[in-house]
Amino acid sequence: MAHNHSHDHTHGANKKALMISFIIITAYMIIEVIGGFLTNSLALLSDAGHMLSDAVSLGVGLMAFKIGEKLASYQKTYGYKRFEILAAVFNGVTLIVIALYIFYEAYHRFMAPPEVASTGMLVIASIGLIVNIVVAWVLMRGDTEENLNLRAAFLHVLGDLLGSVGAVAAALLIMFFGWGWADPLASVIVATLVLVSGWRVTKDAVHVLMEGTPKNVELDDIINTIENTPEIIAIHDLHVWSITSGQNALSCHAVVDGSLSVYESQQLLRTIEHELEHKNIGHVTVQMESEKHPHDDSLFCQHDKESESQRTNADQ
Repeated sequence: MAHNHSHDHTHGANKKALMISFIIITAYMIIEVIGGFLTNSLALLSDAGHMLSDAVSLGVGLMAFKIGEKLASYQKTYGYKRFEILAAVFNGVTLIVIALYIFYEAYHRFMAPPEVASTGMLVIASIGLIVNIVVAWVLMRGDTEENLNLRAAFLHVLGDLLGSVGAVAAALLIMFFGWGWADPLASVIVATLVLVSGWRVTKDAVHVLMEGTPKNVELDDIINTIENTPEIIAIHDLHVWSITSGQNALSCHAVVDGSLSVYESQQLLRTIEHELEHKNIGHVTVQMESEKHPHDDSLFCQHDKESESQRTNADQ
């Protein structure tokens, strides 16, 4: 119960952080887009374009949190919580596309650097930098470590912050040294950072969708914890995955002494659940079996046996 209360509190804090950030970013995004066109600065336009994507990604993130609150149903037995991961994929791919477009525009600017209104560029970029620092601070108060959806939004804003720093630096170089190439160079540096961030978020989100082992779970430790329980002889058909960010689940078959009573079996389950709760597993399903293993072999069990047979043959 305490675990669920903590999760609900974190969820509410994350949603509030996204809402505040969405309002601030959307308000300033309009100013920066107009300013980018008026000053003819690619560094400022790339920052403005990224901020525009931020407004969209924050909106999608908010929608994901809202949809994720919908209760489970017969059609969606896990509810809609994984929509947050889909939002993270969307945001990650958006970051990659934006970065590639900035590279394309910068190439043309290197070939023929245009005139840039450096003073206006400096003013708008400086204000944008302050706005992004405030928004990044707001998002950092949420759970950017565990929640992929919030982390994707945070990386969008962090890319914006770096974009504003690049735009300020480029404006100063143009003002004092007349280096027109500083504008596209700043945009390329920012685009590279944005590309890396987008790739990482997309990769992590796809890992969740593929039901990969959560990064905060040590599988060997989980196996040892269960198998070291005195009443358990062996386990197989083990699967550990994430339902959504911060919500990990486990299922396995446990071979136990057939003489265990119903009460003892329930006590054993509570012990396992308690142990695994401290190892970042919130939802546990254990099917207990006697050594005779009476249930029909599932596809996963067959796979486990084939893998074990292959390992045995390889050892020989």
